[in-house]
Amino acid sequence: MGVISNGTTLLDAGALDSGVPTGAMTLIKTLTASGASTLSFVHGASSVVLDSTYKQYVFKFINIHPSGNNRFQFNGSIDAGSNYNVIKTSTVFIAQHDEDEGEDPSLIYQSGDDLAQATGFQDLMAFGNQDDDNDHNLNGTLKLFEPSSTVFVKHFTSITQGNISSNYSVETFVAGYFNNANDIDAIRFQMNSGNFDGIIKLYGIK
Repeated sequence: MGVISNGTTLLDAGALDSGVPTGAMTLIKTLTASGASTLSFVHGASSVVLDSTYKQYVFKFINIHPSGNNRFQFNGSIDAGSNYNVIKTSTVFIAQHDEDEGEDPSLIYQSGDDLAQATGFQDLMAFGNQDDDNDHNLNGTLKLFEPSSTVFVKHFTSITQGNISSNYSVETFVAGYFNNANDIDAIRFQMNSGNFDGIIKLYGIK
C-alpha cells in the first residue's frame, strides 16, 4: 500500500520513496592541503559531485592553518573552474573575545568584509588576519543551497571559529548569494595570500 501526501508519494509498498528528503549526509570528497595555495571542488573531476543530485552541499573545514597571517576565503565558478569570479552579495558579522580580556566581548557587523555585487573572493573569517601560530587554526562549515538551480540565485551560509593575529577568539558568520542564474559547478578555497594546511570535506544532503 502506498502513502501519498499532496500528490507526492511518501511510502510505496512499505518503502520510503527515493524522492523524499531524508536529511542524511553523504560524504562526497575529502581534500587535504599541505602547503597548498588552493583547494578546489570541481563537479565531475576526481569523483566530485556538485549538481542537482543533492539539494544542499556542506563543506567542513578542519584544522585550517595558514603559512602567514592571512585570511581564509572562497569563491564559485560557472565554467568548471576556469574562472572563480561569480557575482556575490553577502553580509558578515563576528563574535569576538581576546585572551587577556583587554576588550569586552562583542558582536560586530563587519561592513568591510561583506560584498555588494562583487566578483572577488569572500572572506570566511573577519576582524583581522588568521593567526599562523603553531597552536592556532580555523574550523567551521560552509553550506551551499541548490547550486545547479537555473531559476534562483544560489544562497550560502558559513560559520567559522578561529584565532586572529592579536590573540582573539573570533566566530565569523557569513551569509549571501551568488547572483547568477547559471550552475555553480566548482568551489575554490584559499588564503588571500600564501599557502595553508588542513582538511576540507564535502557532503551532500538530500
